Amino acid sequence: MSVTEIQLFQLLKAKLGDREAEYLVSYVKDEVKNEFDNKKDVLATKEDINVVKQDLHDAKAEMIKWMFIFWIGQVAVTFGFILLFLKK
Repeated sequence: MSVTEIQLFQLLKAKLGDREAEYLVSYVKDEVKNEFDNKKDVLATKEDINVVKQDLHDAKAEMIKWMFIFWIGQVAVTFGFILLFLKK
């Protein structure tokens, strides 16, 4: 038991008795551990954040590339229509 568990046990022992205090301390310890394990799975680490940033950077670069390809296609189609109307 850690110091805080011992202190909690001593406080509860005076009010509840040995067995009940020990049961309650172990219950609280298990609940805190379970809550910590649940939060640990949800929290992102710096490595996770860096991976997401890199993915966003890659997606942004890919989007810009396809935007330029689309614009070049639009310019080519526009010039094609202009040339088509000028020949008539």
